[in-house]
This record gives sequence, structure tokens and C-alpha cells, in this order.
Amino acid sequence: MTNTSHTAPPAAAAGTLTLGGDLTVRRLGYGTMQLTGPASYGPPRDHAQALRVLRRAPELGIDFIDTADAYGPGIAEDLVAEALFPYPPGLVIATKGGITRPSQGQFVPDGRPAYLRSALEASLRRLRLERVDLYQLHRVDPRVPLAESVGALAELRAEGLIRHIGLSQVGVRQLEEARRAAPIVSVQNRYNLIDRDGEDVLAYCGREGIAFIPWFPLATGELARPGGLLGTVAARHHASPPQVALAWLLARSPVMLPIPGTSSAEHLEQNVAGAALTLKDDELRALTGA
Repeated sequence: MTNTSHTAPPAAAAGTLTLGGDLTVRRLGYGTMQLTGPASYGPPRDHAQALRVLRRAPELGIDFIDTADAYGPGIAEDLVAEALFPYPPGLVIATKGGITRPSQGQFVPDGRPAYLRSALEASLRRLRLERVDLYQLHRVDPRVPLAESVGALAELRAEGLIRHIGLSQVGVRQLEEARRAAPIVSVQNRYNLIDRDGEDVLAYCGREGIAFIPWFPLATGELARPGGLLGTVAARHHASPPQVALAWLLARSPVMLPIPGTSSAEHLEQNVAGAALTLKDDELRALTGA
């Protein structure tokens, strides 16, 4: 595994991506879901360590922090503000709304316009922002027409509270429906080396210039077993399997914007190092076909 304690290359190695025509970020972000308690519920086990990780991210060149009001709930957003406010110039804070957390392990969609407004206003207070750069509908609420939920976000955007709108966990038809209600600049779906159910959404985003933000991006499963393909490629690059999985993601599409999360500064540095790996064409083909 690459030793990155003091020599981690900057996240700039991943290149950049422009959201909505006017918001350029590096193609490696940081996701805050793992900063909170088990199942992203409750406070972190080590509050000081959570703050250290958040502060380390911009030092490594990361300029895109992804969070959500559901993480904690509310705790991850509070941590982001505590660690980073006043925010460094160019740091983009993205958050999500549209999910309630009645208890640990429960994620209940709520896409009603009135709820989305109150959720956004609460996120702005916690993050100490007047406007959020990217506000994402965390889940589609099957009880509320998608156009109604997205239309509410479009109204909030018109009021100056949201710069850009994104979606999470949607299919192509839902994405097309949402785009009829408002401009959509990003989609955040589960996608990784061993889970590619969102391949059609990724392809659509690539054609339309929409950022694709994979969550749970570093899953490797059986591919990382000793003697397996992923381990062999990793050894060839003196890297870890998760670093190779990240490099594969970044090579997969120019609209890819991974946000690997961790509660460890060391793991964060290793993720940034993974963004600097350049895999050979035959390695990419082999991993893609695995």
C-alpha cells in the first residue's frame, strides 16, 4: 500500500468537472456519511477526529464536500460548519434533503414541498450558509409526484437559496421527468466496481454533461481476494485495492465525481493518492469485464 502520510498528491490529480456550467470542482470529493454514528445515526465516536478529517480534506486539495441532513440527523452538517466555517475560498458544500430519520436504520422519504423548504432552511442554518451550492433530493417520495418535489426546489433556487439542483437514487426516466421541471446538474447513485446497476444512468449523464456522484464508491468484494485480479493490479501499482477501484471509477467517465467517505485522516490521504493512479488500458478492460 502506498505510504501517503506526508506525500499524498493533491486531489487535483483527478482533474476537474463543471456543474451547471459555472461551478468547477475537482473530480474527487469527500462524503460525510461515515463521520456520524453507526448507520449514520447519532454523534461520532471521536468528535475531535471527525473535525480533523474534515479539515484535512481541503489541505489535500478536495474542494467538494458532500453531506445530508439525514446524517445524524443534522450532525454531519453541524460538523462541517464547526470544522470548516468560515469556508475556504472555492470550497463547495453540497447537501441533501427529502429524508426523515424516525430512528436508527430508518430512512423515510418526504418530498412534500413544504417539508423540502423547511429542510433546506434548517440545513442552511446548520451549515451557516445563505445559499447551498448543490442541493440534492435525497430520495424520490413515492407519495409525491417527482415534478412537484423538483418544482419546489426550483422555486427555492429562484429565491436564491439554492445554486444548483441534484438528485439521488433515480433511474433514467425519473431523471428525464425531473429535468422537465428544473435544470438538474448531478445524480448521486450507488455505483462501484462490483455494483453497476446504474450503468444506464451513468451513460445518460455522460451524454448530457450531468455529474455522476457514486456513493459507496470503493466496494471491491471478492475482486480483492488474495491472488485475484484487483489485488494483482494493485500490487503492480504498489497500491491498495480500494485505490485501484477509485482509479477505475475516475477512468470510467469524465462526469464521474466520487465522494469516498471515511472517519480516518490516513484513509482520506490514501483515497487522494488513489486518484493519482493511472491504470493501463488492458487493466481497465480487465477490471471492467470482471
